[in-house]
Amino acid sequence: MRLTDDHVDFGKSVQHFVETEVNPHVDEWERGGSFPAHELFPKAAAVGLLGIEYDPAYGGLGADHSFQMVACEELGRMGSAGVGMAIGVQSMMATPSLAELGTQAQKIEFLAPAIAGSAVAAIAVTEPDTGSDVARLRTHARRDGDDWVISGRKMFITNGTQADWICLLVRTSDEGGYRGLSQVIVPTASPGFSVSRKLDKLGNRASDTAEIVLDDVRVPVANTIGEIGRGFRQQMQQFVVERMFAAYVTVGQCDRALELTREFAAERLIFGTPLASKQYVAFRLAELQAQVDLLRSHNRETCEARMAGEDITRMASVAKLTAGRLVREVADTCLQFHGGMGYIEETWTSRFFRDTRLVSIGGGADEVMLQVLARLDGLPA
Repeated sequence: MRLTDDHVDFGKSVQHFVETEVNPHVDEWERGGSFPAHELFPKAAAVGLLGIEYDPAYGGLGADHSFQMVACEELGRMGSAGVGMAIGVQSMMATPSLAELGTQAQKIEFLAPAIAGSAVAAIAVTEPDTGSDVARLRTHARRDGDDWVISGRKMFITNGTQADWICLLVRTSDEGGYRGLSQVIVPTASPGFSVSRKLDKLGNRASDTAEIVLDDVRVPVANTIGEIGRGFRQQMQQFVVERMFAAYVTVGQCDRALELTREFAAERLIFGTPLASKQYVAFRLAELQAQVDLLRSHNRETCEARMAGEDITRMASVAKLTAGRLVREVADTCLQFHGGMGYIEETWTSRFFRDTRLVSIGGGADEVMLQVLARLDGLPA
């Protein structure tokens, strides 16, 4: 895939947003353990970041997926991965099912404000005792007339303390396993909805992550996205988009980290010569950049396949697995080459090391990606 002048111009507008509206504030937001989503998201919306592929009738740009890829790479160059992830939740994790399958009324009430940044959205799938095993979800909804009455707990909810509504995967029938799950929009102002605690994480500290409780929360059955009972399949498709977000962002993160480390190595003198003159250092940085270039090429091929309407489950799983492992190598190497200063909190390497460890866990752990790939290869995983 070749990027056009339109892609380049859009990338520059995202870069300007990152440099002016995010990076000057990330140290403060990291210390505070959160960023002001209701202040930042309207600014992100002004650039088009929250509805790149969505219908202009609801405030979206109506662009193709390649512009989403360009935006994500630029978000990866943020000084705080947590802020970029929060924007990704709003645009590529909590809203895809709604944008594709939602009713007009749902889109007017929930999608349009999310695209405008006036409402903050979150996705709620994981539960305290289920992890990656989505089939074991126990949060349930019983039907009472035209309402769902929902009870349960959800864990690791990004944007959870600030969200105005959540896209909830919930069991709406007594069928076991993957059957009987539905996606339901739950406004967080609903009686019975509460944040039980804000989680204190290793990294991505500017992104608020919560455990939430639903205690007989009543919402209209009309808030169900798509078909009742098909939530698992819908969520799996939403996961594919989420995994590509991770792969796209990783390219930007690695590019930035390697660029900064090359600059440092060129200036840092070791025994009278630049660190970059050491063959191992130069070769290792070149090797990692080559691997990033390969991931970028795979991402662009996957992007093209998605725009052509192809099933990209395998390609997205390969991208997510590769991204998680590669960014860990990059983070470790960059910290190592910065030496003692790389281990100091005032140096960007420490935060980068912590933040990027999540890529191999969130949105489907490496082991889940391997399980998907093994099954697609006909192996009894």
